[in-house]
Amino acid sequence: MIRMTLAEIAERTGGRVVNAAPELEVTGGVEYDSRKVGPGGLFVAFEGEKVDGHKFAAATVEAGAAAVLSTRDTGQPGVVVAEPLSALAALASAVVDRLDKLTIVGLTGSSGKTTTKDYIGQLLSRLGPTIAPAGSLNNELGFPYTVLQATTDTRFLVLEMGARGIGHIRYLTNIARPRVGAVLNIGAAHLGEFGSVEGTAKAKGELVEALPADGVAVLNADDPLVAGMAPRTVAKVVLVGESPAAAVRATEVVVDGAGRASYKIGFEGKTGNVRLGVAGRHQVANTLAAAAVALSLGMGLEDVAEALGEVGIVSGRRMDVFTRADGVTVIDDSYNANPSSTTAALQALASMGEGKRTTAVLGYMAELGPHERSGHEEVGRVAAELGVDRLIAVAPEAGPIVDGARAVAGWTGEATLAPDQAAAIEVLKGDLRDGDVVLVKGSRYRTWDVVDSLRGEEESR
Repeated sequence: MIRMTLAEIAERTGGRVVNAAPELEVTGGVEYDSRKVGPGGLFVAFEGEKVDGHKFAAATVEAGAAAVLSTRDTGQPGVVVAEPLSALAALASAVVDRLDKLTIVGLTGSSGKTTTKDYIGQLLSRLGPTIAPAGSLNNELGFPYTVLQATTDTRFLVLEMGARGIGHIRYLTNIARPRVGAVLNIGAAHLGEFGSVEGTAKAKGELVEALPADGVAVLNADDPLVAGMAPRTVAKVVLVGESPAAAVRATEVVVDGAGRASYKIGFEGKTGNVRLGVAGRHQVANTLAAAAVALSLGMGLEDVAEALGEVGIVSGRRMDVFTRADGVTVIDDSYNANPSSTTAALQALASMGEGKRTTAVLGYMAELGPHERSGHEEVGRVAAELGVDRLIAVAPEAGPIVDGARAVAGWTGEATLAPDQAAAIEVLKGDLRDGDVVLVKGSRYRTWDVVDSLRGEEESR
């Protein structure tokens, strides 16, 4: 965070300075994990159901923190506020107000947000100091926390925006208003909250509504619900995709045996050749969005094409492909799942596993609401239609995946319902051989043990 006095922090957060002179400066970062607070930093104490951060206030100051932001007087130098989350948002806005040379990029979508955020960060870092931290810091806590990492040296700040209801993205854009915004896709994520894909589109489109007249809205030309957001923004619209309507367009897409796509990228009459090092046909759309952001901020097409060939996985458990010593290839896409992202992962499995034995370990997909059963049946059907040889659904809630696969006429594969992750691991143990390709996918925590077991076997060899 930029340097701020306690008086300045108190003014922006509506708090009061305690146990210190108002002129005391915070010179380090802002952290809500007491173990991460560094010298000169600000510790934000949250009172949770299980852990009360106020109990660690003294320890953080002893470790070098300058002050504590809290809801009660801890006896340490700091600022007492009514509510820490709102105070954190106000503090983040104060930082943005002081960084007049900062360009903020926001992105949202039903799937691929974190991966695309990572790609944008890798591209923009070639233009100047960029903040785009690993992970999905896209909610009311993670978003301002990311903003607060910006300093006077930061040129680009890349912010992922999640939403589970109308108004959520609008709230985030009020904290830090982007000048460039990208909407990737509208799919079946969070249907339990939104009720329909149209409801999802209404919420996600709040990003483009927040863009200024001199801003840029990057929209997916291949997704009608996203392309249809164009009238909702006063910013310049840049369509991306494989459609002839796209201004940043991919043509001649080819996927190799390792699932890596190559394509020709076109923009303003010029073309370049892109050869991706990351797996998955869906990475074409993700990298096109990243390319459009970089192009809009001054990067040349030739440099963009070269940079896209060098982008890699930054945030864990997202299409992280590794091959074990026994020749088994594992696709770790276990961080989260919805029908759209699972379909994309299954397509990658089919491409990488052509001519080999393929296994899909699929866990429960959360937050589908009334679409829960049909959503799970659909991915089972997709797996069977793609010719996956073995399908393992993890936990009873994922059972409809098996039903969907078995309902596909002519499918010769095998579908198994494992009661839990331990049982899924046992199904896999001793039944993997050289050349097998295994996909592990599920909503967070649902299949992590499975992929960690596969990785552990690799590391023990």
